[in-house]
Amino acid sequence: MSYSVGQVAGFAGVTVRTLHHYDDIGLLAPSERSHAGHRRYSDADLDRLQQILFYRELGFPLEEVAALLDDPDADPRAHLRRQHELLTARIEKLQKMAEAVEHAMEARKMGINLTPDEKFEVFGDFDPDQYEDEVRGRWGDTDAYRQSQRRAASYTKEDWLRIQREYDEINQRFVALMEAGEPADSEAAMDAAEEHRRWIARSHYDCGYEMHTCLGEMYVADERFTRNIDKAKAGLAAYLKDAILANAARHTS
Repeated sequence: MSYSVGQVAGFAGVTVRTLHHYDDIGLLAPSERSHAGHRRYSDADLDRLQQILFYRELGFPLEEVAALLDDPDADPRAHLRRQHELLTARIEKLQKMAEAVEHAMEARKMGINLTPDEKFEVFGDFDPDQYEDEVRGRWGDTDAYRQSQRRAASYTKEDWLRIQREYDEINQRFVALMEAGEPADSEAAMDAAEEHRRWIARSHYDCGYEMHTCLGEMYVADERFTRNIDKAKAGLAAYLKDAILANAARHTS
């Protein structure tokens, strides 16, 4: 069975002009001609075209492709082995490129798209990216993490300033409650904890009561969180945790 140049162009996704050029330079001469002199391609011709297009996809010049395919010492299995090796190398290169793109994408997360001055203006001496690898390792496969990253990547400096301002206001609310002697399980403290949960859901990711409770426990279990929260007032992390747990119990009981 043979095929016209138009059929082969459709099969291979190339132009008729390309096939004419391959014929003119002797890279792919059709095995047959019709009575009218039109090119007719055999199955063997299609196999050769497939080899040509593979090497072209990998960036080989036409002269080198011709030398490879016309090597009298090469057999089809040798070509397959070579193509497998080249394809494996190409995959490794593409994987490295994908990693580079991923790193570039990550560089837009958590406010890294801010200038250094803007970043300091928003976060002060706290680096929001300091524990990014650890966070991704612990929660990278969760919906909450992915949602947080999507939101963070879209935030402007003004968004971050607003979010930080709201966080500071909630913190000051807790400090005032502590200084007024309000127990962590009082209505006022639980209301503040509820606002804290809503702030997380509004600014970062959906935060149900179970998630909020886990966060509260982490605030005292991880001394890095404790140290950072307690900058506002000594004992604030523990107070916040107790208020969070009391609030969760109030809403889930």
